[in-house]
Amino acid sequence: MKQQGAHPEDTEGTPDASSRPDTAEEPDGAHRDVAHIDEVEGDEPLLPARVHRPSDLMRLVGGVLAVVVLLAIAAFAHGTTSGLEQDINKGTGQAPDLLIKIAGLASSIAILLVPVAFAIERLIKRDGLRIADGVLAAVLAHGVTLATDLWVARAAPDSIQDALTQPSPGDIHALTDPVHGYLAPVIAYMTAVGMSRRPRWRAVLWVVLLLDAFSMLVTGYTTPFSIILTVLIGWTVAYGTLYAVGSPNVRPTGRTLMAGLRTVGFRPVTASREEAADAAESGDRGRRYFVTLEDGPPLDVTVVDREQQAQGFFYRAWRNLALRGFATRRSLQSLRQALEQEALLAYAAIAAGANAPKLIATSELGPDAVMLVYEHTGGHTLDSLADEEITDDLLRDTWHQVKALQSRRIAHRRLVGDAILVDRSGTVILTDLRGGEIAAGDLLLRMDISQLLVTLGLRVGAERAVASALSVLGPDAVADCLPMLQPIALSRSTRATLRRLARERAEREREAVLEASRHSRPARAHDADDSHPAVLDKAGKKAVRAEQRAEKRAIDEAIEEAREEDLLSQIRHEVLRIRPQAPVEPARLERVRPRTLISLIAGAIGAYFLLTQLTHIEFGPLISNAEWGWVAAAMLFSALSYVAAAMALLGFVPERVPFLRTVAAQVAGSFVKIVAPAAVGGVALNTRFLQRAGVRPGLAVASVGASQLFGLGCHILMLLAFGYLTGTEKTPSLSPSRTVIGGLLTVAVLVLVVTSVPFLRKFVVTRVRSLFAGVVPRMLDVLQRPQKLITGIGGMLLLTACFVMCLDASVRAFGDESTSVSIASVAVVFLAGNALGSAAPTPGGVGAVEATLTVGLIAVGLPSEVAAPAVLLFRLLTLWLPVLPGWLAFNHLTRKAAL
Repeated sequence: MKQQGAHPEDTEGTPDASSRPDTAEEPDGAHRDVAHIDEVEGDEPLLPARVHRPSDLMRLVGGVLAVVVLLAIAAFAHGTTSGLEQDINKGTGQAPDLLIKIAGLASSIAILLVPVAFAIERLIKRDGLRIADGVLAAVLAHGVTLATDLWVARAAPDSIQDALTQPSPGDIHALTDPVHGYLAPVIAYMTAVGMSRRPRWRAVLWVVLLLDAFSMLVTGYTTPFSIILTVLIGWTVAYGTLYAVGSPNVRPTGRTLMAGLRTVGFRPVTASREEAADAAESGDRGRRYFVTLEDGPPLDVTVVDREQQAQGFFYRAWRNLALRGFATRRSLQSLRQALEQEALLAYAAIAAGANAPKLIATSELGPDAVMLVYEHTGGHTLDSLADEEITDDLLRDTWHQVKALQSRRIAHRRLVGDAILVDRSGTVILTDLRGGEIAAGDLLLRMDISQLLVTLGLRVGAERAVASALSVLGPDAVADCLPMLQPIALSRSTRATLRRLARERAEREREAVLEASRHSRPARAHDADDSHPAVLDKAGKKAVRAEQRAEKRAIDEAIEEAREEDLLSQIRHEVLRIRPQAPVEPARLERVRPRTLISLIAGAIGAYFLLTQLTHIEFGPLISNAEWGWVAAAMLFSALSYVAAAMALLGFVPERVPFLRTVAAQVAGSFVKIVAPAAVGGVALNTRFLQRAGVRPGLAVASVGASQLFGLGCHILMLLAFGYLTGTEKTPSLSPSRTVIGGLLTVAVLVLVVTSVPFLRKFVVTRVRSLFAGVVPRMLDVLQRPQKLITGIGGMLLLTACFVMCLDASVRAFGDESTSVSIASVAVVFLAGNALGSAAPTPGGVGAVEATLTVGLIAVGLPSEVAAPAVLLFRLLTLWLPVLPGWLAFNHLTRKAAL
């Protein structure tokens, strides 16, 4: 094979559709002398040796789930497993002894010889990579079986041990192996080397495995569940190995392509590889080649292999889960299905009267690739055309092609710029029909119209795009597509372009605001120089406030002037001018919304943690010994904490935000922190809430950061103050105790360690800087309104006081005068537990907070029989009981577009 350059993929001279000739040209010299030389430009001689297939990962996950289900059945269905073993033992006990001995002898010999013979056959055919994969999988499977045997023998429940083992026939005091140490490696080896693709070898090996399992069952050396677990372990480890190390790459090269073309009657001379413009989305549509022939016009060839088909598998799988069936297509097709679908769409499009590439041949390129041969079309894609070349006639011709497809109920499914080809005569040709559908429903046809409206609108604007569609399809057809005009119904590349344009619009708005602020700043600076703030009279203060209001008006006007409508809104407005009564409510395309999925997962996690916390508590004695007056007081303080949290947030937000809605947002935060660490979930929710309330994103982040910064400072100061008071309670002097001094010294040492280690210092500085970015300018705004600052600091102090009083009331609910502790001690315990809960990565600090509070209360002199139920009541009132109201508030605010 003659290559162009050192490595074709590193060169920039790869021909594309715009540089191909429309007819075959005679090569220089006598081309018949080189007719059988495979000259491929842009070929892939240096393909990666291994690829990671999503199918292997899915099989790995399936195997793990199957193992979990099997162990669950063995653990909870003990009667079923025992009855199954008895039935099998009774049935196999009637088998002739001679047959059992012959089967056992033959299987024990063949189970070793068959894999060895297959390895020799593969090595002769120079396929050593697969054998290496099989050996590695076998070694790993053996290790997993040893670990499983050890776990079953020492740590597994008795029901699992009974299901996987039984007394050994040779020694009644010993048990059989839970997993067969030689059978699982053989299965892993067989799966990893790909023996399933060779029917004869597969049949022989499965016969051997069945004989071995039969002989082991009859002789009493295993159980049915043990055999099933062995097979699952071998199968799972094999696919895990294949996904981890990768499967050998079997992608066909250019030489294979040239040979495949000769098998279908063509005489190729050269082939040029085309590079896709959007590899992220079009990588699964196959590699394309421009092929010249000895005689006749050139060809366009598409090669589809298994590796390219797997690209984007997880994205398509998510789309299939999230969207309704009519809006998606199968996430992973077989090669035969992909070949047949593309051929069917190509023939159907031409039969419908649309201009589409003419398919003239198809063929397989070995077991892992197929090719489709088209007549060469030539020309330029819509994306590569200059703006002045996109005429109104060209737009109307594009809509005529789509109308021809829709007249026969054919949906294209991907009408983006690189799927619309314009040849040298100006004729529009629709390509990339592989993802389309025949006999499509109305929704899919309307999605095609909305997609093409956006595609053309990105190039020529909404007005021309809509006008061309109206002239061909009519106002009714265009108006019907408005419910489909939403980002989720568009292609992946189109959504990415719309996001990029949105970022550019936001940047222009920001620049306009900064420019307006710069223009108003010199006048204010001049006035500030003329009169010092300390000597400003009442009239001067009014003038300053008037200038601030003028600056705000200037900024608002700049934002209004710089605000631009997005393309989808522009298209809607253009259509509504013609059909004002057209439906504009977006159609429901999502089967599961991400927010709904998150809510379900959050509820499941919250229920799990709640059950794990409550299963070991005896509620009878706990309820009978409680003083319900203090329980009611604790509940009141817990409810009051949400009002305090709203005050603490709004105190650092100069803009006007509804107070009651802010309180509801804090209640919703009690649900969010169940699924996220407290320091993360609350920040994200409050930032989102402020943005929805009309605060600009940067200012919302700065307000929450300022609140967090002041809260951290108050927390540290109160911890030091209450710690000092606690240390002086039982001493005649005001000097703190040794415990307090030791704690302060420990904190100081930790701070020194963090600041002296570069990695830790960089980590802390990065986190703090990202959390409190923009806080200082925001604080300057807050300082101009002292009542706001007082509200924020007062809310923080009230919030801490509510939690301390709630914990103190919980202690008093289960204690008496002899077991009481001071309020200062309770405050220290709470502040320490809250700090640890914020740092813990568990949702809501579950586990860390309970342990810290219990140990802290015991350390300050509270008996353990009082500390444990007091902490449980405190966490019940402040973490678990608010979950349901929080979930209701979260959904209410979501419906009101406040979150």
